[in-house]
Amino acid sequence: MGTLGELERAVMDALWDADDSLSAYDVQHRLEADGRTLAATTLLTVLARLEKKGFVTSERSSRPHRYTAVASRADHVAELMHSVLGDSADRTAVLERFVGGVSAEDAAILRQLLGRSS
Repeated sequence: MGTLGELERAVMDALWDADDSLSAYDVQHRLEADGRTLAATTLLTVLARLEKKGFVTSERSSRPHRYTAVASRADHVAELMHSVLGDSADRTAVLERFVGGVSAEDAAILRQLLGRSS
């Protein structure tokens, strides 16, 4: 999938927060509620770009078209973490810095998750 620009991220947040697929107008209203005003054409361009990148899928059999996130927000963040780790020349150093910077609560969750995977 890859990374998201600021506007793409705002659109994806609207889709990730939705319980169902959204039309471009639904996304536009959600963004306006967050104080972001976009022209419909700009939003449609962003949605088309996100679809091309594999972030969203569209249902074109209905009018207006409806958009759905392909993967969850958690899936996307995990993919970013794996990508950053994979790009590192020293994975141990990166993991060390990451683990050293997490809260005690997050460290406990990591221990629990690692215990389940072994």
